[in-house]
Amino acid sequence: MKIYVVDDERIIRVSLADELKDAGFEVFEFAHAAPALLKISEEPPNIIITDLKMPDINGVEFLKKIKQIDKSIFVVLMTAYSSIQTAVEAMKIGAYDYIEKPFDNEKILLIIDRILELKKIKDENKELKIQLKQDYDFSSYVGNSERVNDIFDLVKIVAQKSTTVLLTGETGTGKELLTNIIHYNSSRSKKPLVKVSCAILSREIFESELFGHIKGAFTGAFSDKIGKFELANEGTLYLDDIDDVPLDLQVKLLRALEEREIERLGSNKVVKVDIRLIASTKKDLRKMVDKGEFREDLFYRLNIFPIRLPPLRERPEDIIQLVKHFVSIYSDNGEKQIDDDVLEILKKYPYPGNVRELRNLSERLTLLSTSKKIETSIIPFEIKFPGFQPNCFAFDNKNLNVILEEVEKDVILSALDKTHGNKSKAAEMLGIPASTLKSKIAKFEL
Repeated sequence: MKIYVVDDERIIRVSLADELKDAGFEVFEFAHAAPALLKISEEPPNIIITDLKMPDINGVEFLKKIKQIDKSIFVVLMTAYSSIQTAVEAMKIGAYDYIEKPFDNEKILLIIDRILELKKIKDENKELKIQLKQDYDFSSYVGNSERVNDIFDLVKIVAQKSTTVLLTGETGTGKELLTNIIHYNSSRSKKPLVKVSCAILSREIFESELFGHIKGAFTGAFSDKIGKFELANEGTLYLDDIDDVPLDLQVKLLRALEEREIERLGSNKVVKVDIRLIASTKKDLRKMVDKGEFREDLFYRLNIFPIRLPPLRERPEDIIQLVKHFVSIYSDNGEKQIDDDVLEILKKYPYPGNVRELRNLSERLTLLSTSKKIETSIIPFEIKFPGFQPNCFAFDNKNLNVILEEVEKDVILSALDKTHGNKSKAAEMLGIPASTLKSKIAKFEL
């Protein structure tokens, strides 16, 4: 930590500088503001401790010049009792704290300790923001298929705008991930991203959650509450499952979007809000409008810039890239290999849960694999044989031959699974010739 001490009183300056050096800080002394400003321009310190009154420039002007050079520098003012009001005013324009002369150097050390804690928090927040930016760059939506490239052509167009975006797609297609990407690659990225799941909000609390309330607005409203619209001010508000918004509240949501203003429950005071809205749904809102289940005017307000996220079955060419991506994340060293036969099996599975299901499956396979390679032996039966349900005991109106065929088919599949597809070993396990097994595999189209 580098500290500059600026004071025209030599005794105070030298005494404080010596104390700070003894505490392990790198310290530079200045009797006047002008040479200190030159040094600050060349080599900005972490902290400046300066007198409020100096012969060449007063402390407030000195503070302004410091902040022009580097806003991150912490400035502590030393002041006489008569100048405390000036010091308070200086804090309003960027000073961290002030200390009244004469003072014990221990008090300065306590102030510096608080600065160190605050600096640590700010540095951590900065790192988190950098990490968020990296986590949600355009490459975080994995895939090179034509469908994915089409999506990002749209995202690059809309990200820097404040246009309302409507994301549609099945569960697990990555609507929330795309919301993060749009927000953190927009001009609003330094402002809040507030997410609301409309599906989990009851009719009774919906208005309060979105618009807030004042104390006494309803039974149990013991204090004022800020709603999600206000929390997202100047940032992005994400409404997931927008189709679940109660029909009678949709008009209030529409007004908030149109007028860019809200009223808390129980209040007549209008609050202006500036938000970018991203909404998502897994349903067809147009069909809901036709059935009278969703307001047409709200639909048109949301449908300004629609982006449809395709299910994984419509972009199977991305499956291998996604599997490798997820396995690298869940592997301890990121070097887990995947057997080619595994990739072939995973390519053929339909993934009704889309990318979310594939991610969870990749994590499971990574955890189950005890070697450096993921092999077919650990792939679950239902993934190897999608849609196959043993039903030999559901007799219903089946005749004996059909039932026996179903039993035979189940047993053969089980043997092939246990021998990892080795037909010779499966035939040996079943006690039949390999040629017989081969003909039955053909017969049952296994």
